Amino acid sequence: MNKNRKVFYDRESDVLYISKEGREEEFMELFPGINIELNEKGEFIGIEIFNASKMLKDVVEPLRERRMA
Repeated sequence: MNKNRKVFYDRESDVLYISKEGREEEFMELFPGINIELNEKGEFIGIEIFNASKMLKDVVEPLRERRMA
């Protein structure tokens, strides 16, 4: 992963946030529970995924199974 990117997960609120350096000027909702953040130039700087454990369950479960095999 790019060194300028950061990944945060807030277990209490179940929000996954992936970002790179920059100041958020606006955000857009792509789908319910998924927002992208944009800087002053309209460039992508981050993504927020709400209810991440539920939304990403179909991605995470196969990875867990693979790791246990």
